[in-house]
Formats: sequence, C-alpha cells, structure tokens
Amino acid sequence: MPADGPIAHAIGVMSGTSMDAIDVAAITTDGLYDIQVGASGSGTYSEELRHRLLSLISDPVLAAGDPDPDLVIAITDSHCDAVTAFCAAQGARPESFDVIGFHGQTVFHAPERGITRQLFDGQRAADRLGCVVVSDFRSADVRAGGQGAPLAPLYHQARLGLRSEPVMILNLGGVANVTYVNGSDVIAFDTGPASAMMDDFIKTRRGLLFDRDGQLAKEGQVDKTCVAQWLTHPYFSKAPPKSLDRNSFHDGMTLVEPMSDADGVATLAAFTVESIAKALDHVSQPPHHWYVCGGGRHNKYLMNGLSARLGVSVEPIEILGWNGDMVEAECFAWLAVRSLKEFPLSLPSTTGVPLPLTGGAIHFPS
Repeated sequence: MPADGPIAHAIGVMSGTSMDAIDVAAITTDGLYDIQVGASGSGTYSEELRHRLLSLISDPVLAAGDPDPDLVIAITDSHCDAVTAFCAAQGARPESFDVIGFHGQTVFHAPERGITRQLFDGQRAADRLGCVVVSDFRSADVRAGGQGAPLAPLYHQARLGLRSEPVMILNLGGVANVTYVNGSDVIAFDTGPASAMMDDFIKTRRGLLFDRDGQLAKEGQVDKTCVAQWLTHPYFSKAPPKSLDRNSFHDGMTLVEPMSDADGVATLAAFTVESIAKALDHVSQPPHHWYVCGGGRHNKYLMNGLSARLGVSVEPIEILGWNGDMVEAECFAWLAVRSLKEFPLSLPSTTGVPLPLTGGAIHFPS
C-alpha cells in the first residue's frame, strides 16, 4: 500500500496481559490523522488455554524460550475465531478488509535482554482469513535498541489532535502505561503494575478473576509501609522511555501474603496508584486532565484513589467519545496500516528507539 494510497479498512485484534478478552475493532484510516472508528466486539480464550498461558507467564525461563508450537496455534486460532465471529456479526467477511493487525499474546518482555515474546502465527492467520495480516509489531523496535513498548502513543496523539494544554492518557491493563501529550510533544512509558498483581492475588485467595469494582479493596486497610518499600524500586526513578514485563514486581507479592484478602488487595491497589503518580516526576508540566482506558478503569476503588491522589480530573476515556475497552485493538488496526505504508510506529520519546521506526511482519494469504 503506497504512502499516498487510499483510506484503508482495517481490523485490529488485541489480547492484553490480563487475558480477559480478545478485543476486535474495525477502523477506516489513512494511517495518519484521518481515523473513523467502526464496530467492535470481543472473543475469549477457553479457560484451559488461559490457564496454560498463565502457567507459562509464571515461569520466566520457559516464557522467554522458544514457544510451544501447539500453544502458538491455539492462540492464533482463538484470535482468528474472534475475527470470524466479529465479521459474521457485521455481515462482512475478513477478506473484505485491507489488512488485519494482530498484536498476539505477550508472555515475556525484557527489552534490556533484547527479548519480547508475543505468541502468534501471522502466516497461519493470513491463510485462515484470506486477508493481509500484520503481526509481530514490537520486535523491530527491540532489535533497534528500543523498549518495544508502549506502541499506542502515536495513535493516542493522532486521535487527540492539537491541544493547548497537556493531557495524560492512562491505560490500565495488567501493566499501567501513560501517554503524555503536550502540543506536538509525546512521551510514553510503563508506570508500574495495574491489574496484574491485584488479579493474581485475588485469584489465589478467592478463585476470582478480579476484584469487581474494587469492592473487596474498599473494605481493606492499606499497609503504607509496604507501599513505600515497593516504591524504592529503581524502576521508578529511571528516566523514560522504559517498559515492564507483566510480572516485573511479582517478587513483592510476598509482602502481602500475611495480610487479609481485603488488606492485601487494598495495599496492591494503593501501590498501583502511587506508582502511577510517580509518572509526574518525568513530565515537564503536570497534565490538566487524565483520561483512562483499559479494564482497570472499571475498578471504582482504583479510579477514586487516582482522583484523590492526583488532585485533577481523572475520567474514563469515554468522556472523549472513545471506547475505553477497544482503544488498543483500534490502535493495532491503525498501526497495521502504518506498517503497510512504512510509517513510523515508534519514536525516540515513546520507546527510546534511536530514530522513528516502522515495524511489523506482513503476511499475505498463500
């Protein structure tokens, strides 16, 4: 697709580190600022596949190694099934789209070691769906010395347009990351944990996937000493760009083991809030507004804690007319178009890559 080519019809597919859904979103775009958001939907992993993935992620040595081919096939087919179901619901066919961008499933991320693992078989997906597929969006950035994450900032900036005041977009997935936009400047980095530690704690204690609305955390007492100890981690004083693996802080889970269920999840939520607040150490001017996307924005306890701690407007991103559950899926549709046009996916200020860099592996149906 040439850089001056027509508007593209694209699908993006995203499964985050929380693995709570396989999100599918359609957009039309020129890969620049012309972005029209279309329909969206969600698929799921089977409970057995999700359990296999969580077991893999819990073993960093195994997760960093060569992936199990059968697991890659199962992940790829689950994503393709989600796309097929989405298209059927829209009365469309996958091959009617110009491109589908698949993020794949992150199981390990250590850019300082030159490793990032997103499990997915792009050629299998292209053959199954009969459509051009772009996958493996992060590897080129990591090979060039970048963090490989986050990749949504340029999409955030494109959708925000020109603004006269600094704003922060906060994504609360398994890991929290921010995009700071101040005029034409954009800075991005992972801030620390978001839902991953809380979800893993509550699953171990009560067999639940998450603390719905933060109801249990609301009943607990925060151990401030524990939070302060976590915040001494050198990551928080490190200048961005910087990124994290889902389990980067899980060694600290030993500190909440003696606590009650409510106190433990409340303390983990407080750590998330304080680690996000530390992001302000790395921006030139405090943002006037924080807009929150990702599943964590549904946690009322967490959102209220952020609002109280930051002292400014902290709102779900829906206030901008965006779909907070689908921002990342939309992003990978947009990035797929940019990949075809060889536009940059990352910048020195977003991932630390030396120069603006394109990326993604392009696959054509056999």
